[in-house]
Amino acid sequence: MSKYTTGEIAKLCSVSVRTVQYYDSRNILTPSELSEGGRRLYSEDDLKKMRIICFLREAGLPINSIGELFAEKHPENIISILLEQQEQILREEFEQQQKKLSIIETIKRELKDTPNFSVESIGDIAHIMKNKNKLSKMRLTMVLTGIPVTALQWISIILWITNGLWWLFVVWACVAVPWGIGVSIYYFKHVAYICPECHEIFKPSFREVFWAYHTPKMRRLTCPKCRHKGLCVEIYADGTDSNNC
Repeated sequence: MSKYTTGEIAKLCSVSVRTVQYYDSRNILTPSELSEGGRRLYSEDDLKKMRIICFLREAGLPINSIGELFAEKHPENIISILLEQQEQILREEFEQQQKKLSIIETIKRELKDTPNFSVESIGDIAHIMKNKNKLSKMRLTMVLTGIPVTALQWISIILWITNGLWWLFVVWACVAVPWGIGVSIYYFKHVAYICPECHEIFKPSFREVFWAYHTPKMRRLTCPKCRHKGLCVEIYADGTDSNNC
């Protein structure tokens, strides 16, 4: 039966000699025998075990867990548990890395839309990203609540044209007007704006916001601090984002 020295088994498993020695010191892979000169000698079974250790290490299992696995009389009883635990750890790490990647991609995308970049611009992007999901959720809620109102509008128009039921249109108007006012007040109560010049976060008056030109992400407003008038970025306001709330 073949015997392998520490250097030979390290070469066969593509690891360093120090790694093999470390596993020996941890009693995870001890040599089968010692030569007359005191050299560590490993058997074929030791080589197979070393390859299993390397495989499990590549899967990310901690060395302590591998040691516990080989110390068991029936390792098959705990291997599935160890693998499930490692899978959960890797998934959490993957999600964290994805989140970091998403932040980087968002920053790069926002920077392209920032004509005059400064250090303060990063703070603006942070505010935008902080409550981006809340702003999207609020807008979605408004759209969903508006679907029944829109459906009632078209039904009332069609029935007015085809059957002369004008009163249903009046019912729609009585519903739509309060809904529109309520939704507008709710929306502008939960948004604030970032001035691109002085980076102040502010809440303008309802009247100014209502009549201002706007895009899906910005609105043309006058900053109360520097008096700059131009497109300001809309963000979700939770009551702590603005000095003027």
